[in-house]
Amino acid sequence: MIPPFYGQWESADRIGDILAGTLEPEEDPLWPRSGARDAADYARWAEHLCGMACIRMALAARGLDPPALFELARACARHGGYVEEADGNIRGLIYAPAIAWLRAEWNIAAEIILDSPAESIPGLLQGGHLLLASVHPWIRWPDRMPPTRGGHLVLVFAAEDGTIRFNNPSGDTPQAQHGAGMPIASFARFYAGRGVRLRGARAD
Repeated sequence: MIPPFYGQWESADRIGDILAGTLEPEEDPLWPRSGARDAADYARWAEHLCGMACIRMALAARGLDPPALFELARACARHGGYVEEADGNIRGLIYAPAIAWLRAEWNIAAEIILDSPAESIPGLLQGGHLLLASVHPWIRWPDRMPPTRGGHLVLVFAAEDGTIRFNNPSGDTPQAQHGAGMPIASFARFYAGRGVRLRGARAD
């Protein structure tokens, strides 16, 4: 089952425009749906909320009605999953406190995955688990060679016949957003070997 898609910007069909700089995030017509305090708050935070978009998708995969993007982010931040520093810099998703939040508020058991090659992903998903995988954001362009690995989170939900299947909250096309598929060897070019496994987070 492919989890429902939620983007880290509300207008999924305008994410490509936002990434290309032809639409400012605060001009996203659906920003009020995010739960942000105002358009400026939305513009500043949304680029950091790939992890919360993945959590929304994981909750929906369990048959739950996920809260708005910023409602989730604020709850996670109260547990230390995001930290806004004095200079305005936003750090997060910070895995350990985010995992504590998931257990406390959603009764979802999760664990940090480290030093795990792409070839291990099929095993990590056995039993209906999901993986928030740290990848380079260029994963939306699978033919490119990324300069580094990691820095962005996607929700991996299947690995079958040598293909990794995932939802990408910053995908710039429908094909790159929902149910994207990539050979394991190609996924490995983007994957940092770390992430968060959500145990039993998918309703079959």
